Amino acid sequence: MRDMDDLRKEFEEFNSKNFNGNPAFCADGSCESDEEVDLKDYPSYTEALYAKLIAPHVSGIYISRWDIKEIALAAGDSMAIHPRKRMFELLMKYATSKENMQAVLDALENHMEEKIAIYTELMTNFPASQEVFQPKIDKAQKTMKLFPQIIEEYFE
Repeated sequence: MRDMDDLRKEFEEFNSKNFNGNPAFCADGSCESDEEVDLKDYPSYTEALYAKLIAPHVSGIYISRWDIKEIALAAGDSMAIHPRKRMFELLMKYATSKENMQAVLDALENHMEEKIAIYTELMTNFPASQEVFQPKIDKAQKTMKLFPQIIEEYFE
């Protein structure tokens, strides 16, 4: 009978052999490089923003369809529930003016700050969870620092 350490070692070897380096298996972004990606490298600006803002392994925060709906409402838009990507595309159609984009980014920042507060509370109440939530907080804060650059690139 194998002990737990043997099983753990076997599992780690299996993971490193089969999954490391494959971004499809890195939901937490641990396999991705820290290389900065220029938003202009994407086929469209909407796709670039979707990749930077909505992908939880990049932004640190999962944004559901209902979250997008609430962000749109806070920014002054109203929308029905669709697939996440379609909802984001509709939100970007709304954000064609600098003022509307700023309203969307402000609403998104408020949403992310609320999630960070939840993560911080969990880390306070359960210190062992820090290794799970601190990287998410770091990614979210890094994402929010992009917001002025988004306004600058998109409208100036």
